[in-house]
Amino acid sequence: QVQLVESGGGSVQPGGSLRLSCAASGSTAIVRISPMGWYRQAPGKERELVATITNIGRTTYADSVKGRFTISRTNFANIMGLQMNNLKPEDTAVYYCNVQAVNGDYWGRGTQVTVSS
Repeated sequence: QVQLVESGGGSVQPGGSLRLSCAASGSTAIVRISPMGWYRQAPGKERELVATITNIGRTTYADSVKGRFTISRTNFANIMGLQMNNLKPEDTAVYYCNVQAVNGDYWGRGTQVTVSS
């Protein structure tokens, strides 16, 4: 089993920055070989992919966040990060950490990000 805990959410003004972290515990050997990602869900909307990173550091981003968000991971520390710059009101959502393991997906409980003036 894998446990994921997100942190770093909060409220910022448009144009501001936040850094999210996801700490993995439990079967971390599974985490180290698995792709990880950040998803988000805004009120009344479906959960959507924000960014992914493979175990060797290859990344993908949603078009809406390219050039503003950067995903990273530190395998030895079992931590994944998401640096979010130039935040916009439409980035407001609950952000979830995900691990795509061979035995199924694992999710954190999410952290709220609110961008408002």
